[in-house]
Amino acid sequence: MTKETKKQETSEITIKFAGDSGDGMQLTGSLFTNNAALFGNDLATFPDFPAEIRAPLGTLSGVSGFQLHFGSREIFTPGDRYDVLVAMNAAALKVNLGKLKKGGTLIVNTEGFDSKNLKIAHYDRPVPEEDDELKSSYELIPIQVTKLTRTALEGVDLSNKEKDRCKNMFVLGFLYWRFNRDPTTTINSLKKKFASKPVLLEANLAVLQAGFNYGDTTETFTVTYDIPPAQMPEGLYRNIMGNEALVLGLIAASERSHLPLFYGSYPITPASDILHLLSRHKNFGVKTFQAEDEIAGIGSAIGAAYGGHLAVTGTSGPGMALKGEALGLALMLELPLVIINVQRGGPSTGLPTKTEQADLLQAMYGRNGESPVAVIAASSPGDCFDTAYEACRIAVEHMTPVIMLSDGYIANGAEPWKVPEVEQLSPIQSVTPESPEEGISFQPYSRNENLTRAWATPGMKGFAHRVGGLEKEALTGNVSYDPANHEYMVKIRQAKVDRIAQFLPKASINKGAAQGDILLLGWGSTLGVLDSTTTELIDKGLAISHLHLRYLNPFPEGLPELLANFKTIIVPEINNGQLSKIIKERFLVPVIPFNKIQGLPINKTELKDFIYALLESEENGSIKS
Repeated sequence: MTKETKKQETSEITIKFAGDSGDGMQLTGSLFTNNAALFGNDLATFPDFPAEIRAPLGTLSGVSGFQLHFGSREIFTPGDRYDVLVAMNAAALKVNLGKLKKGGTLIVNTEGFDSKNLKIAHYDRPVPEEDDELKSSYELIPIQVTKLTRTALEGVDLSNKEKDRCKNMFVLGFLYWRFNRDPTTTINSLKKKFASKPVLLEANLAVLQAGFNYGDTTETFTVTYDIPPAQMPEGLYRNIMGNEALVLGLIAASERSHLPLFYGSYPITPASDILHLLSRHKNFGVKTFQAEDEIAGIGSAIGAAYGGHLAVTGTSGPGMALKGEALGLALMLELPLVIINVQRGGPSTGLPTKTEQADLLQAMYGRNGESPVAVIAASSPGDCFDTAYEACRIAVEHMTPVIMLSDGYIANGAEPWKVPEVEQLSPIQSVTPESPEEGISFQPYSRNENLTRAWATPGMKGFAHRVGGLEKEALTGNVSYDPANHEYMVKIRQAKVDRIAQFLPKASINKGAAQGDILLLGWGSTLGVLDSTTTELIDKGLAISHLHLRYLNPFPEGLPELLANFKTIIVPEINNGQLSKIIKERFLVPVIPFNKIQGLPINKTELKDFIYALLESEENGSIKS
């Protein structure tokens, strides 16, 4: 007799997969994410993993997690609280239980709660099957995942240790049944991943099907959930992570500028994937160089820029510190160079796998001397494409180093991305020198109306010129110790960067009215939470707006006028108030910082609570519209 199953439709779901680093939670989350994206759901993800390559098993610090928020409406963030929590062991449950919604679904691998796991995790509750509080507060689904995985693989020529590595597929199969998902996309991914390992392919596919069948045949499971596709603008979409989008943006800029792309870097979390991914695209003429250290990475990129390449180097905060002197050289030479900083928690080694908007002040001021460079920031995984392209455009067209800021949250997160038409990407025009008149030497530091010097590369007849880090004489580029010349060159380099603002989109409000009571002013990866918070509070009648900055140096024109239109400016950041300091210093306006420095993104609940507390304070009173 076939069991009767009731289908329920819901608009959105947040799932958290959690377990040891070896439990495959990142892969499980990624496969579910790809499935949801190809189905047509909008989504946002937040992978969260320990700093150690192989963290101690069963420990709280060793928990690896993957959070996915997907739905039939527009999704801005990975979600504040979970509708479903998958806990593969005691530590995973202890770390994540506080964020599971009351009445939510708790799926536990019962074999992850043996005496050893309980002791290592300092777990002081009853095991889940005997925990009355868990059973009354949540829909508790205890599953002997390890045992059922081994049962599904009886007769397969693998050791028990190898079989146990497939247990994440059991959970994935069960969730595919639970949410009425076709597993074909995952089957195809596994076939590609294990193409050269047929036994492992057989094992993973068998366990995936076993998990699906477990949900389908177990009498106690009588409800499944449908999350319809989201209504999105027409176009070609793909699921993309931030570092992937960034790589495609660099390649697109190379194609549209007709400049060969060179990427020189030293591996560092969370920027290493940029090097790995670019190295796969030699078909586009991409040259990658894994340097012996950070200084060599930027040095090679400067050499490539001098040689006429679209030159890029990438790193995270500690590497930016090491690149500082060479970045000053690129600035002095006035060569186009893109420096990518995928930020992480600091200082020093800090929290290498955790996110933080840690390095804005470093990007703005972290060099010796008067060293102005352009600074722009990506705001989401998909936006990394546009921001990388724009960084290249500014660098080439204005002959200046450009620092592009991303962070771990963006780099490892994923979202549906509408693939742009190549024709929609504006061409990137380099500043080529005009042939000097006969008898007149080339003047490498003469400037056009934008204060930009021409890009003369080796081998161009008649354009020989001096390079180096010593101060340049205006026009000729000869070494100069003249005090007045030094002051002039310092000011002209600053004026050149300032003038970039004339070629940028004017500042505009992302959400809400152009004037009101509260402005949420943000940059980088806080975009989603600020947008969703603003939308929700507008619906509740508050006169609140959101303005998000891509361009941080120079700021876009019109920003001071917009800031003056609001009574209260709140600046949420995943740092200790870096943009707040800059805004106060630059525009002399009072701002209220909201800072979180926990290696985690800001969530909507805590930001709303902060705003409501502000509204209730005697100093601000009620600011409802």
